[in-house]
Amino acid sequence: MSQIQKPPQPPRTEIPPEPGTPAGPGPRRKGDRYATWRGDLSASAVVFLLAVPLSLGIALATGAPLQAGLVAAAAGGIVAGLLGGAPLQVTGAATGLLVVTADLVQRYGWRATCAITVLAGLAQLALGAVRVARAALAISPAIVHGMLAGIGVTIAVGQLHVVLGGSPDSSAVDNAVALPGQLAHPHAVAAAIGAVTVAVLAGWPRLPGRAGRWARLLPAPLAAVLAATAVGAGAAVPRVQLPSWRLPQPPVLPDASVAALAAAVLTVTLVASTESLLSAVAVDRLAAERPGAATERPRLNRELAAQGVANIVSGLAGGLPVSGGAIRGSANVQAGAATRRATVLHGVWVLLCAGLLAGVLELIPLAALAALVMAVGVRMVSFAHIRHVQRHREFPVYAATLGAVVLLGVLQGVLTGIAVGVFLALRRLTHTRVAVTEESDGHRVRISGQLTFLAVPRLTRALALVPPGAGVVVELCGSFMDHAAYEALQSWSAAHRASGGWVRLGGRSGRPIAEPASAHACRPWTPWRNHHCTRPAPDRTAAHESSGSQLLGGISAFQRHTAPLVREELARLAREGQRPTQLFLTCADSRLVTSMITSSGPGDLFTVRNIGNLVPPPGSDASCDSVGAAIEYAVEVLRVGSITVCGHSGCGAMAALLGSAASPAEPAEATPLARWLRHGRPSLARMERIGRLGRGEVALGERPVGDDQERLALVNVRQQLDHLRTHPSVARRTAEGSLTLHGMYFHVAEAQAYVLDEPSGWFRPVHADVQVARI
Repeated sequence: MSQIQKPPQPPRTEIPPEPGTPAGPGPRRKGDRYATWRGDLSASAVVFLLAVPLSLGIALATGAPLQAGLVAAAAGGIVAGLLGGAPLQVTGAATGLLVVTADLVQRYGWRATCAITVLAGLAQLALGAVRVARAALAISPAIVHGMLAGIGVTIAVGQLHVVLGGSPDSSAVDNAVALPGQLAHPHAVAAAIGAVTVAVLAGWPRLPGRAGRWARLLPAPLAAVLAATAVGAGAAVPRVQLPSWRLPQPPVLPDASVAALAAAVLTVTLVASTESLLSAVAVDRLAAERPGAATERPRLNRELAAQGVANIVSGLAGGLPVSGGAIRGSANVQAGAATRRATVLHGVWVLLCAGLLAGVLELIPLAALAALVMAVGVRMVSFAHIRHVQRHREFPVYAATLGAVVLLGVLQGVLTGIAVGVFLALRRLTHTRVAVTEESDGHRVRISGQLTFLAVPRLTRALALVPPGAGVVVELCGSFMDHAAYEALQSWSAAHRASGGWVRLGGRSGRPIAEPASAHACRPWTPWRNHHCTRPAPDRTAAHESSGSQLLGGISAFQRHTAPLVREELARLAREGQRPTQLFLTCADSRLVTSMITSSGPGDLFTVRNIGNLVPPPGSDASCDSVGAAIEYAVEVLRVGSITVCGHSGCGAMAALLGSAASPAEPAEATPLARWLRHGRPSLARMERIGRLGRGEVALGERPVGDDQERLALVNVRQQLDHLRTHPSVARRTAEGSLTLHGMYFHVAEAQAYVLDEPSGWFRPVHADVQVARI
């Protein structure tokens, strides 16, 4: 729900600003500063406890000195934290570069690897200076996820050897070939330590009850390493060995050709930059979803330059290559970080740990760190990403990238993925189907795919099958037609009309074939902000501009562009009357555009909107008659076949209900808004009854429920469906079997709809490839 302005009097239930709305001007109060400092300090401790075992494990997996992982975490946290453009992103030893760094260490040695890290940092600094960060995000997500999955497979197979008491090879293929022999002769104690580490990692987030909630304040990686260290105490297994602190030796250039050195620097730069930028975007999205969030939006070019400076410092100090990581960044956000102080403090804690707690770190078995990194590698192969790229027909790109990374290397894998992606794009561009069918009133020519000059021969052969003088409907199902195809289609159209036939685009009453208009082409809607349609004319007065220029501009744009296209359909509806099949009851939030998310048009939906998508039960006060009358009219007069109650993310009404639960006392003279929100209290009571976890009642498809505000929005949909069933007309029609009820939830930031499966209580996502609608 959008913000509702607070009247000067009387006191009222206040709806907080939507997530992501920047804070208003004015000095920060002392209490706010204290809360911010407390959140940053707490988050820095959580990320520090996560970063230490992860950094040591990455250093172990690369073959670098173990202290290099701590140096990378400290340099990334302090340098990138101070200079970066993504304040809540946490920079440290790069997981995505693990395979690349291990290969560089084995091929050129550690000091040469540090030199390559410095050169890669200089390249990142230059890329940030020329402002190319946004261009890096143009790489297909299928390539990025395929690269990360290939790296994850290589990491997991290699570190499994360490968990079993052996030593990995530099090649993923060699590690896979040698794995059966290693499994036949494992080191029992090392394998047990690894098994304990994996078991704690998997089970720690699922600890039940209040004790589990307190235990989960300790990060799972740290808990796993502590448990494995306790199990392996006294056993003769390899452990962490940190050399005494001394000044690092200066980096030296590798003994390699210029081409080999350039390829190494390019690989480190590409992978570190891509991982950092994608992580910055993901962390910003996660932070924006927090209630009351007012965080600084990421400046990607500044972030890229800061990553370069951090790599330079890390390489000169003898540390691993660094990048921003989604694991550390998401932990930082979830722990309550508000500013970049949390990131910087985490780096300070790591630096102090390396100097003061070296003896404690040397108690950790290497098998525990290897199991930790192996688990990270397994998680890099995301089945959710696989399903996503499969739905978008990008799985060949993903599979090719993954396979090439495992077999050939990271840079070769990325180049392979780009090549396969370009091939598929060209194939789709040239893959055009033209079908000619004869119907009762003429012929229909259906053109599927992009209509380019490459498809002109196929198009002309198909059009030659249409007999002279026939009526023809041409359906263009693609989104692009170049000039050559347009000329061919227009020439044939003119010749066919000369023979006595007619040709229309879309139907007998449709428009003639013409070049696509540039304005509003291929867009589901046109936002008011910054659009020429809603800019006031130069001669408008200031008062008129402020009062209604946007609305009048939008209406004018409708009259120019949309009215000619819908006038015939609206005239039919005016003659025949409305016959909607659906009653759609949803929130008044301006971001919830019902016709857009349901792909509906005039006459399809009978829509009722109110604050919080509430359905007061019969017998409520007279202020609820409007909702009850709309339900009765839709069910009894319009005879709709289904009713859908739709909630949404970031609902201000749900936030206000949660706030009223924290302070239940009501003012003596309640406002209309406060009186209306009383009808949402059954939803609040229902959520409190089922517990904060909502187990067995609500869930969101493949992801957990984000917070109490989202949980209440889901519970509210179910509660309003129960209220609907108490209306006499609805109860009678549902008993007859002629009316069905549905629940729906729309996540605004994801542009994703979820449909309620009432037997299970789960809201399941509606995917793009669903063929038959459920509601």
